[in-house]
Amino acid sequence: MNTIDLASILKIDTPSIPWQCPHCDHHATLKPQDYSIANNYSKNQSAPNDSKEYINVQTKLIFCPNGECQKYTIYVSIYKAHTEYTQHSGTKIINDEYISGNIFYPNVKLKAYPDYIPQAIISDYKESYQIVELSPKASATISRRCLQGIIRDFWKVKPGKLVNEIDQIKEKVDELTFNAIDSVRKIGNIGAHMETDINYIIDVDKNEASILLSLIEMLLENWYIAKHDREERLRKIKSIADIKK
Repeated sequence: MNTIDLASILKIDTPSIPWQCPHCDHHATLKPQDYSIANNYSKNQSAPNDSKEYINVQTKLIFCPNGECQKYTIYVSIYKAHTEYTQHSGTKIINDEYISGNIFYPNVKLKAYPDYIPQAIISDYKESYQIVELSPKASATISRRCLQGIIRDFWKVKPGKLVNEIDQIKEKVDELTFNAIDSVRKIGNIGAHMETDINYIIDVDKNEASILLSLIEMLLENWYIAKHDREERLRKIKSIADIKK
């Protein structure tokens, strides 16, 4: 999403506009058939009595043109506006000044991950992320389960307590990664409760819960995605070598 000119999206008034889907990261040029716009406007009560100024809350619904995605994104923007009436089209809202706007759905901070990562792990990550503000305790509990799921699936460790499973991978992972995991488990109550049932609700604050989520994101990148990318490169090299034989 960093590559999107959000202001342009929110003030969309052109036949086509470059866009990147926040769900699948697919780059596309939006055409009129890819989006719809709805206006909800009312008289600006803070303006002078003789003013014809309106406030328009505009919602833009965009469907990803990528056939493998086709998920929707919602943008909400606010304008100062006025109305015009013609016999041909009736009353029409005209935006005069862009005030503000943002992406309403999806949560763009929530990272999208490829489908070769087990669905149960991604589901736990998403759930943990979505409730971290509302309930850090519940978020951290789900994150611990997600962390354990990652370690068990990727490294095939002997099942046990999370703290013991982490110890089992010490000689298998690079020092920086293990130190990151080890540092997180030494944080207050997170570490204390890694020795208990992963479903036990731990008393953590938002910052601690967010650190757990950051660790999970790092491991998904460094383990699953890095491994997949390496395998893809090796397959391409082998394919080229086979052709040259």
